Amino acid sequence: MADLSSLAASHLATAKAESNGRSAELILHDGVLRQSILALREGVELAEHNSPDAASIQVLLGRVRVTGLDTAEIGAGELDVLTHKRHAVLALADSVFLLTTVTSVGQGDGPQRAR
Repeated sequence: MADLSSLAASHLATAKAESNGRSAELILHDGVLRQSILALREGVELAEHNSPDAASIQVLLGRVRVTGLDTAEIGAGELDVLTHKRHAVLALADSVFLLTTVTSVGQGDGPQRAR
């Protein structure tokens, strides 16, 4: 079992110390399901990239902006589905987030959010 609080603190400390301002680790891999923890120092951006078939982002600490989402900014404690379009992630503050991805499945009708 992963302790997300400890992982978040550890990865944020690493991101602050690294010249590129980031830290990441794959923490769960089960078939097509992957969960990774990523930490970004304030102002650091993950450059525009393709999205997997299905993905969500849950911010554990800080605040990020994801291009291509209806929601421009996502803060600590918030969860959102990621776009199927190319997107980038910018840390608006020192941030840590959990990225959940599912690969090798069809995109179907697109992302759905619980209401």
